[in-house]
Amino acid sequence: MTVHTPIVDWTQIDTVLLDMDGTLLDLHFDNYFWLEHLPKRYAEIHKVDFATASKRLNENIKQHEGTLQWYCLEFWSKHLDVNIRSLKEEIKHKIQVRPHVRDFLTRLRQSQKKCLLVTNAHPQSLSLKLEVTQIDKYLDIIISSHEFSQPKEAQEFWHALQTREKFDPARTLFIDDTARILESARKFGIRHLVGIHQPDSKITRKMEGFPAIHHFDEIMP
Repeated sequence: MTVHTPIVDWTQIDTVLLDMDGTLLDLHFDNYFWLEHLPKRYAEIHKVDFATASKRLNENIKQHEGTLQWYCLEFWSKHLDVNIRSLKEEIKHKIQVRPHVRDFLTRLRQSQKKCLLVTNAHPQSLSLKLEVTQIDKYLDIIISSHEFSQPKEAQEFWHALQTREKFDPARTLFIDDTARILESARKFGIRHLVGIHQPDSKITRKMEGFPAIHHFDEIMP
């Protein structure tokens, strides 16, 4: 008989840091917005065809990947001459909490773990998603990397976060769907790291290089 070692040893953890898009929430909303809805609406607003709009947007977005600007709605609204927040509101019915998330957050609270949302999402996007999902009621603290002017990819973000929240990296669990961000957290010294295999419910993907789960019922406290 094979004995499987659990991914998470909860006796070793005091603080839980959670990403939002692709971790707590289905990334399908974001992918659909940037790849389909925005090109369609951009084409209508600027009177170009869909293919031209898609090409223009992809070239622009790729340039800034992994930077704070990449996540900044104000930057893209100005840069593309559209109101990104209001365009997102047009499809807010697509914002969905991933399976078992509310149960997982409830169990964290019952286990008296300190629970922080740490996201690269811009405050305008964050406010819309919290308004729709109400997941903030399960969380102790919510932090957008825009508060520190550095994305989670940067070591400066983690130093600023630790200065503010005084967590012990050796007794902290961080869950995120992006390998480069998990790598940044590992470099900072966070000991317990978990990835997400399929952040977008419509796209099959395996997380490589980190222990990972499909859903939160796999690691319930």
